[in-house]
Order: sequence, then C-alpha cells, then structure tokens
Amino acid sequence: MQPCFLLIGNCDNVDHLNKKRSFLLDERAGAHLFTWFVKNVESSHFLLQFKNVKFIMIKKNQKIWLIEKGNYSNMKEMNAEIDQLTKKIAELEHALEDAREENQAKSSFLSNMSHDIRTPMNAILGMTSIALSHIDEKTRVLDCLQKIHTASEHLMSLVNDVLDMSRIASGRMALNEEPFSLADLVHDITIIVRPQAEQKNQEFQMEIGEMYEESLTGDTLRLRQILVNIIGNAVKYTPENGTVHVSFSQHIDTGAPDKVWLDFLCEDNGIGMSKDFLNRIFIPFERVNNTTISKIEGTGLGMSIVKNLLDRMSGKITVESEEGSGSRFYVSIPFALAQQQNVRILPAGQTVLLAEKIQARAEQITACLEESGIKTVHIKSGIDAVTWLTEAQYENHMPCALLLGQELIDMPALEMASHVRHLAGKDFPIIYVAEVDWAQLEYRASRAGVNAFVPCPLFKSRLLSTLSDLTRDAQNGRDDFAEKQDDYSQYRLLLVEDNELNREIATEMLSMTGIQIETAENGIQAVETFANAPEGYFDLIFMDIQMPVMNGYDAARKIRALPRNDAQTIWIVAMTANAFVEDIRLSREAGMNEHCSKPVDVERLHEILRKRL
Repeated sequence: MQPCFLLIGNCDNVDHLNKKRSFLLDERAGAHLFTWFVKNVESSHFLLQFKNVKFIMIKKNQKIWLIEKGNYSNMKEMNAEIDQLTKKIAELEHALEDAREENQAKSSFLSNMSHDIRTPMNAILGMTSIALSHIDEKTRVLDCLQKIHTASEHLMSLVNDVLDMSRIASGRMALNEEPFSLADLVHDITIIVRPQAEQKNQEFQMEIGEMYEESLTGDTLRLRQILVNIIGNAVKYTPENGTVHVSFSQHIDTGAPDKVWLDFLCEDNGIGMSKDFLNRIFIPFERVNNTTISKIEGTGLGMSIVKNLLDRMSGKITVESEEGSGSRFYVSIPFALAQQQNVRILPAGQTVLLAEKIQARAEQITACLEESGIKTVHIKSGIDAVTWLTEAQYENHMPCALLLGQELIDMPALEMASHVRHLAGKDFPIIYVAEVDWAQLEYRASRAGVNAFVPCPLFKSRLLSTLSDLTRDAQNGRDDFAEKQDDYSQYRLLLVEDNELNREIATEMLSMTGIQIETAENGIQAVETFANAPEGYFDLIFMDIQMPVMNGYDAARKIRALPRNDAQTIWIVAMTANAFVEDIRLSREAGMNEHCSKPVDVERLHEILRKRL
C-alpha cells in the first residue's frame, strides 16, 4: 500500500484527488470529500514524527499524514518532502523488523538457556540428595559423585559457551597472538578427544600430512576451541563402533610468504545432517531435532562460536553432510610464522635403535630419521631388542639412542625400558614415542628409565629436536635426565584468596602434593606477608584477582616493585575466575607468570608445580 499525505491547500473536487498521488485537502472542504477520501484511499501502516507533520488515525489499519504548514512554492518541493517522508518510513519499518527479530532471538535464547542450565543442575542437586541419603554406602556415593562431576563439567561448558557468544556479539572478543607449537596443540587435542572415542569403541584416526612450519604465531586457545568443538561433535554424533578420521596439513599462499595456512579435515560416518539443517548449522542454539540425538547433551552454541572465531581469524570452513551417512568438516586458517628456533645438531651418520610393533608408525619414524642422515635398526620384539643392545655393547658399537614405541610383541614398553636402563647405564637416551597421555604415565615412565617423550601423531620437528637435545647431552657427559620430583614438601607456597570456601578447596588440592602452604585473604595481606618473609622464603604465589582492599593485579605489581632480589624472580600465578584472553594479558602485564582458571583443575595445578619447581 502507498502512504497517503493530506496537504492543506486548494482542492476543487473528487476527480482532482483521483488523478494525484499527493492529495490536497482544503480544511474548508465539506465532510463528503473527507468521507470519500477515507473510503477510497488505502494507506500504509506507519508511525512517524516529522517536521511540519501531524499524524491522524482514520481506521485501525489506516493512517494518514497531515502536513499542516506546507509552504511550498511548487509541486516539486512538495514531492521532495513526500519522498523524504516515504524514505524515513521505510527505514523505520526496517528498524522495527530488526527489533522484532532481535527480541524473538532473546526470547528463544532465554528459553533455551533455562532448559539447558536446569538439566545439569537437576542432576547435581538430585545426585547430591541421593548421596546424602546413602552416606554410608561407599559405592553408591562414589557413583553419585562421578555423575555430579559429569554434570558439573557440562554446566561449566555451557557457561563458557554462553560467555563466549556474549563477548563475540559485543565485539569484546580479543585474539591473543603468541608463538605456539603445532605439535603440542595436536597432542593436547588428542588427549582430550581420544578417551571420548574409546568410550564409544570408535576407530579414531589422527593423520599428519605435509607440514612446512610447526612453530606458528596465533591464538592457540581459540584454535584449540575450534578444533575440539568440531572433533568433539564428530565423536558425539557418531554411534558406537563408528569411525572418526582427522587430518592436519599445511599449504602456502604465494601471495603471503610470511604466512602458512593450516588445513584441518574431520570426517565421520555418524548420523549426518539434512540439507535444511546445513543452512542453519551456524545459528546459535540450532540442533537437529530427532529422536536419535535427543539424549545427547549439547547447547547448540558450539558451531556458532566456531564460525565467529574463524571469521575473526580470517579462516574458512566448509561443511558437507548427508543424513545417515556422516559429515565432513574442512577448516583452513592462516597463521604467521614464529621466529626461527636454534639450529638442531643431529647425530647424522649414527644409528638409532627403534623398538616398535606397529609397522606404519615404524616406517614413519624411519623416514623422518633417514631424511636427516640417521640410520635406523627396527626391531618389534623387546627380547630381541635387548639382545641386540647387549651384542652392540659388547662389540662397542652402541646406538646413539633408543626410540621406544607404544607396543611390542612380547612385553610392555616400560618393562623393556627398565631392562635397557640397567643394561646401558644412566646416560643412554631412551625416548618414548607413543599416543598416550604423558601426564598420567610420566611418573611410571621416568621410574622405568625413560628420558623424554615424543607424542603421536608424530611431528618430525618434535622427534628430531628431542633426539638432538638428548644425544648432545649424552655426548657431553651430562646427566640431565634426573627423575621428576613429585614430592614438593621442601617448597613453600603463598595462597592469596579472599573466599573462604575457595581457599579451603585450593589448600586441600595443593596439600596433596606435600607443598607447605601459607595464606592471605587480600592483596595487601599478600604484599605484607611476602615483604616480611626472608628472601627466598616463598617459592611460588597463587594469586586471586578480584579481592577486597587490593586486587591481584595491584598486589602483583607491588610485589614486583619491592626492593629485594626474589621480588623479580618468584613465580606469581593468577588463580581466578577471569578466564578470557584479555584477562590472561592483563595478568601478564601485571607481572604474573602463569594463569590458572577457576574452577581449579588438579592436573593444571600439578602442571604448574612441575613446570616451576
């Protein structure tokens, strides 16, 4: 419908109105003329305030604009005024429609949030009640605690996703550009995802293709979030005994020689998606609505976050899927190259003993070594490998190192490591090359005599770097392979936390390591406690950020400014609920060395202690 404008002026008859798009209506005109206008002219549905305009309501679905003081010298000026009014009306209609859609999105968001938050909360509260009512039944209580832990992790994941979406929508999502190792990143992702696939008895394959540079610069936290989201969904929506295949490779854009593109492929034979859903996959809270996945936990935010992060990182994503046949995700992201590291000195011309049952992995390792001029002797049996080493030692042609694979045909890998250590002595390098969680295995492996660990999927740079370091140290006669110290009773830690419950939890977690703990309740107490202690008294400080009297940032700056030698060297770790990239940057600017997000993870605490102490 066209808008209708009534202009005060001269109008002789109805025929004149019929011929014009802009209507002139004299206020002296009779009621019959006004009545005709109402009956015969359809007006658009508008609401507008404008100069020299008065709004008149004629009918429920009709509105008329009355220009009260139209001092126009000609029709051209009047039509220009009308065109301007029409344009503003269109703009307001568009704004109104946007507002309605935004309001609908907010309503949908709150509805979904209410449901998704209540689901894990119901499990937490329900399992807590059951545990309390069966407090003397250890098995029942343990089962409840495990379910509470699972529900809590899901709730935490939901909160993190919502906060990420909020920061992305508000434009406050900052990317943290820092050097990182692609080998470390892929290993971390494997450790996160593989146990989930094993629980469903899935075949999980991780493949490394052509790599040009493994030391890159970018936001490793957000990259990990993208990859874990995609691979995690593949595992989640692939049934038991299914297959999930992941591959990494790189390509170079000739137009940008200072960058390399990381190419990531994830494909599965899971439930797949319909063409209709593929068009909505990146919309927040969108999930396939069928009975197959009704029992699978999820917020519907993961892929929306992935798309937004990729847009900010100048990356690309392509999704192919067919319902009932699986899905295929292809992601490509550009990264700047990190500064070149020191040149490796390899034991070229020397021999490495490789003990590995898995033929494909042995061939991959052999190819990496032979390309660098290192000879390889491959043996699949632990007994045969020990026999070969015994003869080599007797004939004085020992290999420069042992690469110990994950599987042997006749004994556990760590058992063989123990035999080799007794045979070859404390300086002989033993490198464990496997697809395992090193954090869980490190203690037993170091006790068995393993010096270093190279994770799989195998990166050539990581293998050669580790081999170079260990063989160089062995040749120099230095024993840098001392067993890790897991008893921290000789060290002292200052825990700064204002919340009594959080302080109790952190104290209990840290006390399991044997470390001595002293506490402070705010920043000023922390500064005073450190300043009044002798130099070297504290080995580590865990610092909360949001505290009364003085926050953690200011307390860290005050400690760094103290006129004492250990003020610059002591490690200060931010232990806080402020978990975004900007928060990590602020903590570093304040002089802190590490960042540990709440809820506190025990493994993360142990990782920091091992790294520093």
